[in-house]
Parts: sequence; structure tokens; C-alpha cells
Amino acid sequence: MNPKRLRRPLAALVLGGTAAFLGAVSTAHAFTNPPIQMAQGIEYMCGGAARDEAAFMEMVSPRWAATIELGISDGKGALQPGFPAKASVEIRQKYTGQPVMSVESQSPYMLARLNPGAYDVNVTLGGLTLTQTMVVIAGVPARASFVWPSNFDMASVTPPQAQTLAQSSASVR
Repeated sequence: MNPKRLRRPLAALVLGGTAAFLGAVSTAHAFTNPPIQMAQGIEYMCGGAARDEAAFMEMVSPRWAATIELGISDGKGALQPGFPAKASVEIRQKYTGQPVMSVESQSPYMLARLNPGAYDVNVTLGGLTLTQTMVVIAGVPARASFVWPSNFDMASVTPPQAQTLAQSSASVR
């Protein structure tokens, strides 16, 4: 058997495998976890605007007591990608009305470490408040999805900087 015939394919295989490995490592390091924050003594995390971040949030959500998903319908039964504006999220105890936490989120996912109990979750975007009851049971993750209609006026809630950019790009055309 001729050893020179095996060297080139073997070298190509080794170099190709090394390049693929380095490519996978470099893309893995490009993503960073969203930061864990605190509001009124409760840990929470918001994220999911990018595809990798959304996959991460879905992966870790069973480890959190509560998952709140925010979205805007595309009018065809699916959600528009990302979440373009800040929404106010207010969580209150169901039977006493006592506020538990109040934060703003500009991400499609919010995870929170709530204590077991029943809560009313109010999410407000552009003056339209959606409310759901969420029951958190120890060891069982709770989930609530808030979806605004596709005809919702996003211009009223989009940050002014984004509106200015949209207007300037439209005038260039």
C-alpha cells in the first residue's frame, strides 16, 4: 500500500475537522446569557430577541418558577419575531392585590423566581393591558403568554429613535 496516497485525504480530513471545530467554538462564544436581575427582591431574566437567546430562554425556563412570553400576532396565527417595544409587567398576589414585582421588558421572554401562590399578571403595551392569572406550584413551572393583535398600533409604542430611523430610511427611497 502506498502511504503517500493516504496522507493527503487524511490531512484534509484533519484540517477540515479542525476548521469546523473552531467555527463551532467561535459561534458558541458569540452568545452570552441574558443577565439575571432583581426587582422588589425577586430574581428575573429577560431575553429572547435573537434566535440563540430565545432557544436558551426556552431551555432554562423549566428551571424558573414562572415564564412570561410576550408577542405580537402576525395576523396568520404566528408571532412576529422579537418584541419591538417596552412593556410594563406587573405581578400582584391574586387574592390580596398586593404588588409583588413591577418591571419593564423589551424581550419576548421574562423568567421570574416567584414563590408558590396565585398571581394576577398585567402586561401593558401602549395603553392596552392584558391580564392573566398564573398559579405557581413548587417544582412545577408556570407559563403565561401575552399576545397583542396584529392590528395593534406599534407606532405609538416604538421608541422615538426607531421611529426617526424608519422615517429617514423611508424618505431616502
